[in-house]
Amino acid sequence: MSNPTESDSAPGPTDRESAYIAVLASPEFQELKRKHRNWVLPATAAALVFYFVYVFASTYAVDFMSQKVFGNINVGLIFGLLQFVATFAVTMAYVRYADRELDPRSSKIRAEMEAEGLA
Repeated sequence: MSNPTESDSAPGPTDRESAYIAVLASPEFQELKRKHRNWVLPATAAALVFYFVYVFASTYAVDFMSQKVFGNINVGLIFGLLQFVATFAVTMAYVRYADRELDPRSSKIRAEMEAEGLA
């Protein structure tokens, strides 16, 4: 009796799997991934920095954050509300970017895949 790990090897990809692998390796798909990363990573980093500045300022700059701006509204409250504004702004900016840059590229790739019977 032979050892299954020695005699059995994993089967290679099917024709359909090979076609998908080719799409993943295509310059068009790589460009789509690059465009996505080049927008998402800096936007995420900026949003996280803004958030952590707020958290650290709330913890370590209490005097600054408690300064009254008008009435009972202080700097900390404005920073807190700006977190919501920033979330919506980043979302709207991403949707515009995706509509303009990502969606046309992904639609082209999808159309090519559908023409090859892959979708």
